Amino acid sequence: MKIEFKLYASLGDFLPAAVRQDNRMPLEVAPGATIREVIEPFGLPEKMVHLVLVNGVYVAPEQRMTHALREGDVLAIWPPIAGG
Repeated sequence: MKIEFKLYASLGDFLPAAVRQDNRMPLEVAPGATIREVIEPFGLPEKMVHLVLVNGVYVAPEQRMTHALREGDVLAIWPPIAGG
């Protein structure tokens, strides 16, 4: 099934070079793939996966291993961001 995968801020560096400028890419995943299954091949450090949204809805850390994605979902991830 197809989803859209978005990585923001410094996480964009984990995307293939050809799509880094847009910070997003279409992605083919197995039906029912979980968030964890999608991000594992990209090698994202777990401590850097801070804010996770599916179709604009927050997914808590304890749900990321079991939250199954659906065709057309948009998975967006942000690292922790410090401000001041």
